[in-house]
Amino acid sequence: MAIAAVIAAVILSLLLSPTTAEIKNLKITADARFMILLEKFGFTHTGHASIAVAGVSVTSTLAPPDLSRLGFFLLSEESLIQVLLELQQNPNICVLDSKYITSLFTFRDLSPSPHSSYNKSYTVTSPNEYLLFFSNCAPESQVSMNVHTELYNLDYGVKDFLSAGLTHLPTLFFLFSITYFAFLGFWIHICYTNKRSVYRIHLLMSVLILMKALNLICAAEDKHYVKVTGTPHGWDVLFYIFQFIRVVLLFTVIVLIGTGWSFLKPFLQEKEKKVLMIVIPLQVLANVASIVIGETGPFIKDWVTWNQVFLLVDIVCCCAIIFPIVWSIRSLRETSKTDGKAARNLAKLTLFRQFYIVVIGYLYFTRIVVFALKTIAAYKYLWVSNAAEEIASLAFYMVMFYMFRPVEKNEYFVLDEEEEEAAEMALREEEFEL
Repeated sequence: MAIAAVIAAVILSLLLSPTTAEIKNLKITADARFMILLEKFGFTHTGHASIAVAGVSVTSTLAPPDLSRLGFFLLSEESLIQVLLELQQNPNICVLDSKYITSLFTFRDLSPSPHSSYNKSYTVTSPNEYLLFFSNCAPESQVSMNVHTELYNLDYGVKDFLSAGLTHLPTLFFLFSITYFAFLGFWIHICYTNKRSVYRIHLLMSVLILMKALNLICAAEDKHYVKVTGTPHGWDVLFYIFQFIRVVLLFTVIVLIGTGWSFLKPFLQEKEKKVLMIVIPLQVLANVASIVIGETGPFIKDWVTWNQVFLLVDIVCCCAIIFPIVWSIRSLRETSKTDGKAARNLAKLTLFRQFYIVVIGYLYFTRIVVFALKTIAAYKYLWVSNAAEEIASLAFYMVMFYMFRPVEKNEYFVLDEEEEEAAEMALREEEFEL
């Protein structure tokens, strides 16, 4: 049962964990886990792994543990399946004895107390994506230690601390940030040209685009410094700040557009206010979980739990922002039966149903398709999932901004007397069900 739990935890960690690459300093305290996933990294033919431990302490309720039963090893994702099968077939086997691993060192190699330290550098001869594990096969023992890891590839003699599949991310994020800054300039031009039709929602949309551009430029700088030095030099803090503001603004703008606030009506109903009061705190929680996931790594005991919190909160928020759009569609359907403005109401219904489809498509692609790409893509092409997510996001922003752009004679809301009779027929025939 314990081995099955370990296998499940390892597999879940692999599915949820991003490929990290920074120089890491990890502190493990009184940990009794059988296997601890420390890092995941894509090596080229010039890959290197350096691991150093200090302040090692092993306590056991039984006899003094065999120090050769505690150690570090590298394991490719292809070999992971073989190791897990071995563990399933023979629960008593120690993973350090498996022929599928690349052993680095065990605690038997440690310097004598009180230093209890050791470091090992390893040259990767076979390019692949590897997992760095620590294994504790000593029964009923707990380990405390400080671990320093450096995983990198040598490109023309220069260290690249980004995984082989992520080394293009700084350039990718920078190009998209330039695109969004250009998009912001064009949007400001449209708003200025049609300033009589600019509502408060359009100003909020402008801030959203600015936050997205700043978020991407910080992401580019963050990844660049990690690539060159192994540490983000504080850019990760700015990245998380703009990421938080951008995500909260995105969900808020979708909710406000879905309710028709400032565009169709100057106020929010009580149930619409409740949606915002639910979505914003949940996004705060989701961003806290995202920071914990990004800054710690899979080695902490509650890392999988934080991933589950993030996924659950994200799903709840995605569901919550759909309700205001549905409410607007239903309200417009009811209004169309009484106010006698069939053409205008048909246009509004069409617009909001299109917006509903666009939002659903965006959420589905960025949550399901992008995750699938990360799972099935070869380790050298992990950047493709990031590119797909940014392309989908840019397309979503462009469509949303085009649909609700400020124009003096918006085609969706022009009342054409000649089309009134046809619109009335369409409203009778089309139920506009979702």
